[in-house]
Amino acid sequence: MGERTSRILLGISTTILVAGALFLARSVVAPVAFALFVIALVWPLQSRLQARMAKLPAMAITLVVTVLVIMALGYMIVWGFSQAGHWLIVNAGRFQALYIEAAAWLEEHGLYSAGTLAETFNVSWLIRVFQGLAARLNGMVGFAVVTLIFVMLGLLEAGIMQAKLASEAGETGRQLLRASAATAVKFRKYMVVRTIMSVLTGLAIWAFSAALGLELALAFGVIAFALNYIPFIGPLVSTLLPTFFALAQFGSWQMAVVVFLAMNVIQFFSGSYIEPRVAGKALAMSPFLVLLSVFFWAFMWGIAGAFIGVPLVIAALTFCAENENTRWIARLLSGREEAVA
Repeated sequence: MGERTSRILLGISTTILVAGALFLARSVVAPVAFALFVIALVWPLQSRLQARMAKLPAMAITLVVTVLVIMALGYMIVWGFSQAGHWLIVNAGRFQALYIEAAAWLEEHGLYSAGTLAETFNVSWLIRVFQGLAARLNGMVGFAVVTLIFVMLGLLEAGIMQAKLASEAGETGRQLLRASAATAVKFRKYMVVRTIMSVLTGLAIWAFSAALGLELALAFGVIAFALNYIPFIGPLVSTLLPTFFALAQFGSWQMAVVVFLAMNVIQFFSGSYIEPRVAGKALAMSPFLVLLSVFFWAFMWGIAGAFIGVPLVIAALTFCAENENTRWIARLLSGREEAVA
């Protein structure tokens, strides 16, 4: 019993130390993790190009395609939020009027501090929120540059590393290769599923917003598409944003509630009904684990961590499934019901 307790305590201590190291070294580790994720996604393109041309030109084409895809996604996010920010500045008076009205209602119901808040309220804090978000997105540019450097080096050495693991590392190397190959396949399937669901969600939110007469219908659809790659956090933002702006545009709490409920129905239907059926059992994960991974890695590495949190857990579960001693962990956290023998 004492030995078992010691092992548990040692495991907890090791986990805390590793988490602390990952947090402190996030400026280096996060780009490496993201680069490995990108390499897994683009490796089929790289290998097919290498079969037809030299390694360097193949790598250059792969990097160009990767950069174009990332730039397109980044442009959509920046464009969507810039449209929302411009509308916010033009219609700042509406937000302040709504706030004063809400504060007066609260004061009538005994919340006297609301009047004080109304006197000191300045809608510029909303503008500062968008400015802070824009600054955060600009900071992602440096992160992307470092990541692409690691991707370039990784693409050059991936084949060499595969050969060394297969020939010199014995059974352990072959086990790592099997787990890595299985993880890469799941990464690609995960991104295909997320892309399909992002397109469907963006189209649904755009169509609903346009039918309702929201002025930023296209921007809301684009934001929903781009942010849907981040589970939970992305859908939450793309739901609250149209609700907030609908309240200012129509000046009606009832219309805001309608928008909020409709957006939640769209997000729930796509994320909880369609996506699990498209993804299949290969990507099955406990919903609790998905939520924990998103918020944990967002705390550790910011926006990049929120995006890559689920893939990191997919990789961890895949590697656990390849080892007999840790296979039970993958089964426990799979989120699937299994027949009991």
